[in-house]
Amino acid sequence: MDWSIQDISRLAGTTSRTLRHYDDVGLLKPSRIGSNGYRYYDERALTRLQRILLLRELGLGIPAIREVLQGQRDDGHALRAHLEWLQKEKDRLDRQIASVEHTIDSLEGGEQLMAEDMFDGFDHTQYKEEVEERWGKDTYAKSDTWWRGLSEEEKADFMERTRRLASDWGDAAARGVDPSSDEAQALAQRHFEWLGGIAGVPGDHRGEPTKEYFVGLAEMYVADERFAKNYGGVEGATFVRDAMKVYAERNL
Repeated sequence: MDWSIQDISRLAGTTSRTLRHYDDVGLLKPSRIGSNGYRYYDERALTRLQRILLLRELGLGIPAIREVLQGQRDDGHALRAHLEWLQKEKDRLDRQIASVEHTIDSLEGGEQLMAEDMFDGFDHTQYKEEVEERWGKDTYAKSDTWWRGLSEEEKADFMERTRRLASDWGDAAARGVDPSSDEAQALAQRHFEWLGGIAGVPGDHRGEPTKEYFVGLAEMYVADERFAKNYGGVEGATFVRDAMKVYAERNL
């Protein structure tokens, strides 16, 4: 039995574009291509896709995933290792949920917030390898030092600012705002300033994010499903990207 690319994209919560990209870079070849030109995937291909998506969740980039897949031929053994990671991740998410629930209860009950309880389960290092691969070890080291140097109140403020920005992007995208409009460009300006406040972001002589970095990040929001989720999926991320590219052309 095999499944069409449309079936797989729906079942796996990904896109046909992503699956075709995985084919282009040699990560996931279709089992066969029909006379209609459609890609089809069998059970072995589905197992490989499951491993790819798990490795993406681990924060690995495509070159690193290719290395892992080439080095691990035993799907069962590899999936057992992934299962162990998923169990640890479940524990981390359970702790995050409990942390946020505790904060909500404290806020609604008028209780004192305990900073040491607010960030249990939050791990900013989970994308370390990917950041180092994309932008270099120095970039990660600087941002890591910056984050660790913040007080708990400053961390909470930054996270809230991040949440509001993503929410406002998502709202504008849902309303069909034109990426070149004043509203969208004001959001892009906020995004640019938000990035500029993070130590280690590739910057120019003024310390502001470079055009190359800003546009590259915008493209990544669409290409990487993990980031696209922050903006309501690929459609929302595409709106963010387009607005950021307009801003870059006008201002950077």
